[in-house]
Amino acid sequence: MKRLLANQEGVALVTSLCMTLISLTIVMAVMYMVSRNIEQAGASKRYKTALEASYGGTDMVIKDILPYILSDFNSAKLNTDLESRYSGVSLAVTATAACLQDKATKGTKDWDPACSSGLTPTSGPDMTMQLQASGGQPYTVYTKIVDTVSGNTDMTGLQLEGAGVAETLSVITPQHVPYVYRLEVQAQRSANAAEQANMSVMYAY
Repeated sequence: MKRLLANQEGVALVTSLCMTLISLTIVMAVMYMVSRNIEQAGASKRYKTALEASYGGTDMVIKDILPYILSDFNSAKLNTDLESRYSGVSLAVTATAACLQDKATKGTKDWDPACSSGLTPTSGPDMTMQLQASGGQPYTVYTKIVDTVSGNTDMTGLQLEGAGVAETLSVITPQHVPYVYRLEVQAQRSANAAEQANMSVMYAY
């Protein structure tokens, strides 16, 4: 019995196997954390690229397209004129000219019932455009006006101003704001809809 207890020939093997198992566990944990960090960095980069596409599409809509609509909203060829003018970004106007006119110049409650006002930009968008990426497939940008509020003036360009009977100070002229719009914008990679970014924009014209 004493001889069996004194025999420790297998202890070294068991110890080495335990140390190997612990080392493998540590290596696997490190590899998992590294791979997760790489995945997160890639996802963050893809999101930032999609977000930049959203910013670009929003900038074009509020600085170029919407002012153009307001300058010529009674035109019977509004949609075709828009698509021709912005063919460089493959602009496709999917809303009817009547809906664009309503959304541009009327409060939401006065829109035609057929006009889409849902908050999802890819569902019944007013327009879509293609923005090229620095690498890979382009981004499709969906844009939709979901709410319009009449501002403090009309579109004549005249500012509100007035004077009281006993007024001695100079006239105060508030900022001329005919309309306030809420736009929903989504940019997504044409070949992979999972690469996307959404924005809600409040714009005072």
